[in-house]
Amino acid sequence: MQAGTNKKTKILLIYTGGTIGMIEGHESGSFLPFSIESVLEFVPKLKSLKADISVVSFKEPMDSAHIGLDEWLEIKTIIKDNYDSFNGFVILHGTDTMAYSASALGFLLQGLNKPVIFTGSQLPISKPRSDAHENLVTAIEIAIAQKNLLPRVPEVAIFFDNKLYRGVRSTKNNAENFNAFSSPNYSVLATAGVSIKYEDDLINNSRNSVFTALDKVEEAVVILKLFPGISDNYIESIVTSNGVKGVILEAFGTGTVNLTKKSIKALSTAVNDGVKIIAVSQCNVGSVELGKYEASNVLKQIGVLSGNDISSEAALTKMMVVLGNYTDKSQVDKLLISNWVGEQTIPQNEIIR
Repeated sequence: MQAGTNKKTKILLIYTGGTIGMIEGHESGSFLPFSIESVLEFVPKLKSLKADISVVSFKEPMDSAHIGLDEWLEIKTIIKDNYDSFNGFVILHGTDTMAYSASALGFLLQGLNKPVIFTGSQLPISKPRSDAHENLVTAIEIAIAQKNLLPRVPEVAIFFDNKLYRGVRSTKNNAENFNAFSSPNYSVLATAGVSIKYEDDLINNSRNSVFTALDKVEEAVVILKLFPGISDNYIESIVTSNGVKGVILEAFGTGTVNLTKKSIKALSTAVNDGVKIIAVSQCNVGSVELGKYEASNVLKQIGVLSGNDISSEAALTKMMVVLGNYTDKSQVDKLLISNWVGEQTIPQNEIIR
């Protein structure tokens, strides 16, 4: 908001469902979603914010376990269609798949110069001890925040339990406590206390970019997690499955693998047939370094790409978006290994210039 005026910042609140809007069913005892109007009734603090809040809701609010590719595109379309009419967007979403959705939107919404903030809660807003109130109010405060008359956080982010995380760097790591999310390989963008402290040097700045929304998501992408004793037949069935176009290979540590010659051949054949394979680490903290150990050098030799310190959620959604919107092989390869929207740290010797 500009200093010296009473003009309110226009925020679009997008309600998808999730725990924040759940109410306990009288007969089943299970939590069920209820209307956005009912949700907002529990947060009278919203009226004191310097925000003009409009609301749009999914026709049927959903548990986030059921949110997938179609819903990502629905959220993308809502933002695209309303982009010029609002200063920022806040998305109410269940926690279980929020990191996937935030990552997907981070790649689908290119050249953002407005905030898109995901939030939710671990307890329904109707519960006395719910974390929903502060999460929602602060998410909106972040969405309206400005510096030098420009949005403070022009990127897709998750606000939860007093922390603001980059969407494509986030993962859910706690189902029991209010600090449900973390960003293992990237520092938080802001911390909310008595005031909100922003880490401006860490926030993406695309102010000179032209906003565009990509239109497709490729569903033929799978995650293959390695484990001791994994069979050749299992690996072969995954990577050579009819129609698979991309594989996120969750390797050990810095990218080491326990592959037999038969499994290596299956991976090599898949790569030669055009299947894109990205190696990521099963560890939350750290980075894949193909070739650092002999047990990872084989991946480099057969053309598996390094995801560096990207999360599995970001790697999966990035590949879905890239393969869904680009067909040129060299462009696809370049996008998959590049730091597209701040999702990974590229070692200096691997930066494409």
